[in-house]
Amino acid sequence: MENKYHNLKNLAFFRFKKLGEDFLLTNNAGDYAFLSPEEFENLLEGGLAKKTKKHKELAEKGFLKEGLDEGRLAAKIRTRNAFLEQGPSLHIIVLTPRCNYNCVYCQASSPLAKKEKGTDMDINTAKQTVDLIFQSPSKHISIEFQGGEPLLNFEVLKFITEYALELNKTEKKDLEISLISNFSLLDEEKIDFLLGRKVGICTSLDGPKEVQNRNRIYTEGNSYEVIADRVKKLNRKYGELPPSKRMRLNALCTVTKFSLADPEGIIKEYLKQGFGAVHLKPLTPLGIAQKAWDKIGYAPEEYVAFFKKALDHVIALNKKGKLFYERTAVIILKKILTGTDPNYFELRSPCGAGIGQLAYNHDGSVYTCDEGRMLAEMGDEIAKLGHVEEDEYGKIVGHETVKTLAYASTLENLPACTNCAFKPYCGVCPLHNYAISGSIFAQMPNNFLCKVNMGIMEYLFEKLKDKENVKIFKSWIKKEF
Repeated sequence: MENKYHNLKNLAFFRFKKLGEDFLLTNNAGDYAFLSPEEFENLLEGGLAKKTKKHKELAEKGFLKEGLDEGRLAAKIRTRNAFLEQGPSLHIIVLTPRCNYNCVYCQASSPLAKKEKGTDMDINTAKQTVDLIFQSPSKHISIEFQGGEPLLNFEVLKFITEYALELNKTEKKDLEISLISNFSLLDEEKIDFLLGRKVGICTSLDGPKEVQNRNRIYTEGNSYEVIADRVKKLNRKYGELPPSKRMRLNALCTVTKFSLADPEGIIKEYLKQGFGAVHLKPLTPLGIAQKAWDKIGYAPEEYVAFFKKALDHVIALNKKGKLFYERTAVIILKKILTGTDPNYFELRSPCGAGIGQLAYNHDGSVYTCDEGRMLAEMGDEIAKLGHVEEDEYGKIVGHETVKTLAYASTLENLPACTNCAFKPYCGVCPLHNYAISGSIFAQMPNNFLCKVNMGIMEYLFEKLKDKENVKIFKSWIKKEF
């Protein structure tokens, strides 16, 4: 029998997926195209007329061998993967495991969290940590303070900030320093110190008062009232600074079962507090969250349904003239619409473990990433690379664990991922896989995050069929990046 698909030899490599009524085509350069069922059939049969607009589009984007500019294609792939040449740029420093909150989804749960200052990072460890950080060949260095609650060890935070800024006078890195805090200890003195040194500030706002207080339990007060008060003070302080010294106040929204019913309420709360964007995050099954999953967790389909409603509401706001956006969507859209990768480690191939980021625990232990450090707090040292007082930089980044996780997070090495139409825009976290399945090579189609990412990407591509949405999405990318 004659094969009607005799034109396949004239097609360049691409992946495809049925999306609604149409077919989505993507290639390794990250270009995409939509074809109707008739156009897709004609493409395979060799009957897609050469002078049509669709034929021209496919040729220009590298889906056809005819006229294929391999140099251009290689350049686009190289640009998309430019992060591989940089070395670790994100350096997470855990100043203390202590915390004065008891969040229902805490990922950093540890018996140490209940102990006193003996578990805080000391000045000597802090100095050696910063010295190690500046050995990274990356031109961009981002130091991020985490905990526990980092402000419980404010003196060491101050030391690291001042020492890093002083070192950078000679190192001349593109240095950023940021703090992730619950804000409960953020008084005028600390605000003035942070703003005076352009330290970025991020907190957790999970939504309206009822949701915030249910998710993030403050043992000494009301977490919602803390956020509302400190955000107001920070916005006032930012307003007093000249534009060149202003930083953007950010917040993360961790979505629990208690959040699913009211995505519009969460967006409304962010607008009320003066934020220009929201970053919605699904739960991660680590620490307390893993143990409490039956009470706070949900199926991936439930999260995707929530996300769709939230994004629809955000798009509707923009159509009414209000510029507001969701950051997960913007990270993916930047990959789709600009051909560049924003270097967000959880959606990168390979992921950032050890090659894009490092995490430094309060005792000086070094891990591939924050997820690796969280596993250590649970008693599993699978991702430990060394210690700032004992190991050289080269030994740490050249550790076999770094190589193994890079291999396990490269999508070409995962059978279900390499053929997925969303591969150019996606990534996996092998330690997330390990936490939920016991293997860094989890079966991706059954993986929680795989289902979440795929659901979000399917929805974004559906939205990209509308030119008005594309215009809105481009305004989000311009604002965020």
